[in-house]
Amino acid sequence: MVCVLRMSQSERPLARAVIATVLTAWASSVPVHAQQEIRLIAPEPNEGFSRIQGRENTAPPPPPPPSEEILMDMREEMRKFVISIAQIGRQYRSDFRIIARGGLDLLVKRDDVDEEKTSPARTYLRALDGVIAEGMFFTERRPGKPPPPERQAEMLGLADYAKKNGVRVFTLDYGNDSKFVDKAHAEAQKRDFVSLVSSRPLLETSSLPTYPRRPFGENPESILSLGQVRNFIAVTNSIPYGRQDNFALTLHGTNYDMVIVDVFHGRQPLSQKAVETLKYKKVGAKRLVVARMDIGSAASYMYYWKNSWAEGSPPFINAPHRGDPDRYHVEYWQPGWKNLIAGDTNSYLYGIIRQGFDGVLIDGLDAYKFFEGGSEEDEAEQ
Repeated sequence: MVCVLRMSQSERPLARAVIATVLTAWASSVPVHAQQEIRLIAPEPNEGFSRIQGRENTAPPPPPPPSEEILMDMREEMRKFVISIAQIGRQYRSDFRIIARGGLDLLVKRDDVDEEKTSPARTYLRALDGVIAEGMFFTERRPGKPPPPERQAEMLGLADYAKKNGVRVFTLDYGNDSKFVDKAHAEAQKRDFVSLVSSRPLLETSSLPTYPRRPFGENPESILSLGQVRNFIAVTNSIPYGRQDNFALTLHGTNYDMVIVDVFHGRQPLSQKAVETLKYKKVGAKRLVVARMDIGSAASYMYYWKNSWAEGSPPFINAPHRGDPDRYHVEYWQPGWKNLIAGDTNSYLYGIIRQGFDGVLIDGLDAYKFFEGGSEEDEAEQ
């Protein structure tokens, strides 16, 4: 397993300073005349010693170069990963949509020294078609309660920034009362965001909303782009619906502009026929169907998992999630994991495209917080 020192952006300048100090101290500890003689009587290649004042003396080993792992920018590595997924997906289908769940902090790059100084992550922004801002108005941890004011203001600022750069913004909030649904919808509509309020976490969503009975902004139009979407639904656990065709027909009986589902129905991927059925509203107009794909963790119940896998084997498998031992943090920058997700025609992404989905919801983007030294609560925070 690759050993990575978790380090936030604000700690990197200090790390660089420490490395420079160590190198300087080592050089100054060797007497000047000895440094000169060592240079003059440097050993030939493969010789392990030098002669100083008539004595054989083993030359002190050079200090190790600064570790790339220490200076690894976890946020930038995640950006690169998403960008590569977008590029590969659009090679197979030019209109393949890329939606990011969370990871709003990735939209801007912060200065290493002064985190108040930011610049746009332009290449990352261009890779995205949409972003889901979760817990913008009502959080998952406390359904019906807003996030802390400072955090909400930061999220709203980043979401507005995404919208100004052509990225469609969707909000996913949590509550059990119609008044929360109405309020979240009104707040989102003021900002031209598309709202969904759920009573369950995204990974556990298995039912359609009971309120409103019909989607906000219900319309008979065919939806060909994210910019046309006025409402959406996410149902990531299709098992309670029974067979695949029952699940597809149930969602087909609604008029949502976009539906987000899991790639798998139990252990089997949704068939192309089921995906095609999902692509039509009840009124017969077309809509977008998007598959969820987690790139920040690996699960032992997923199709790619092998019996020999465990923490540290293969190297990209890191520690298990606290409270969910079937899911593991992954070192998402490692080639092995990247290849599994979007490497070739056997990859997760290619399977989604082959099944006929219109796009992918990239989940697990906040995994970088775990490797920066944050807690899993920080990682889940939106």
